[in-house]
Amino acid sequence: MKELERVVVTGMGTVNPLATNVEQFWEKIQAGVSGIGPITKFDTTEYPAKIAGEVRDFDPSDLLDRKEIRGMADFTKFAAHAAVQAMNQAKLQAGSFDPYRSGVYMGNGIGGFEVVEENLAKLYDRGPHAVAPLTIPKLISNEAAGNIAIHFGFKGPCHTTVTACASGTDAIGDAFNAIRFGLVDVALAGGTEAAITQLSVAGFCRLQALATRYNDTPTIASRPFDKERDGFVMGEGSGMLVLESLSHAQSRGAQILGEIVGYSMTCDAYHLTAPDPAGEGAARAMRSALEMAGAKLEEVDYINAHGTSTAANDSMETKAIKTVFGDHAYKLKVSSTKSMTSHLIAAAGAVEAIVCMLAIRDQYFPCTLNLTNPDSECDLDYVPNQGRKGTIRYAMSNSLGFGGHNGVLVFKAFQNA
Repeated sequence: MKELERVVVTGMGTVNPLATNVEQFWEKIQAGVSGIGPITKFDTTEYPAKIAGEVRDFDPSDLLDRKEIRGMADFTKFAAHAAVQAMNQAKLQAGSFDPYRSGVYMGNGIGGFEVVEENLAKLYDRGPHAVAPLTIPKLISNEAAGNIAIHFGFKGPCHTTVTACASGTDAIGDAFNAIRFGLVDVALAGGTEAAITQLSVAGFCRLQALATRYNDTPTIASRPFDKERDGFVMGEGSGMLVLESLSHAQSRGAQILGEIVGYSMTCDAYHLTAPDPAGEGAARAMRSALEMAGAKLEEVDYINAHGTSTAANDSMETKAIKTVFGDHAYKLKVSSTKSMTSHLIAAAGAVEAIVCMLAIRDQYFPCTLNLTNPDSECDLDYVPNQGRKGTIRYAMSNSLGFGGHNGVLVFKAFQNA
């Protein structure tokens, strides 16, 4: 049997509420800055939740052609911009990869919601002839992946994973497995979301899932593991990574940023919106990802938790971590960077994968912001309010989505051995 390929990361890109490039994003994570503020995209007068993590000061034309942009919904603009950043860092240009062995693996939740709302209004007001010709190609979830494949000429697999808040993690996991098993040499993988719209926010409000207590103080609204949390804060953005087989990256002299060594996905099969309170599915996903990575429990030093700032998630995830790690759960560091970014839905896992890569690079534990009064059921070291230096051998990223989807990735520093 052919030996499995090692999978390395050679490029990263992001557009999110904190920044529109990776290094500025990381600077703000280290500084403990919140990207959450009042919603400006629509009038929130009748909405219980009035805050979100909006992408601000974003000009896609600095990296994308204006003609391309006109055919893109916001979720595609975010993803395409982040993909160009990642490809630029990887120094992957035409001729340095086989287009037929290069793929795009995208995670997305609900596509171009703003396109749906805008054109429904036109339909109701003026009839079907008022609907824009590009409505369908802009709104459907696969168009981010499709646009990116066209932009770079990737002619291998091109698909979109839809597993709610686990989508970005699962897309990276799909790419990881495709490279491991020799199906492709190069992959652009990640997640994207642009769901801060009237209907989307109204729907989450009706589920009573969003934070409403801190509308007047938005920067303290996302408070994972804190007793005073009252829901998650909606966000938007994208994270994209260039993954390559080790042999391909080395053959072209690429700078290797880190290595993905484990991935697993499971399903709770419990409830459409609530996680299994016992955390059984999340625990199985963590355990399986660690087994694939060949990592001992005591070698895992950092977990970037799903940590949504909801009562249902935070206590369950804590329980699952303790189930898997036992006594070591109290020695490793856990944090939720959603306390700063807000919850980017399908993009969350991809942006948090970038956080894990940078945490290993700089040997730095990002903080959980706004953790001032810990919930008694959440009793681990969540790196409250101030990041710390320390040793990180393996880092784990958890993504747990509606529908019971659990996705887990494991990263480590690259060593040529």
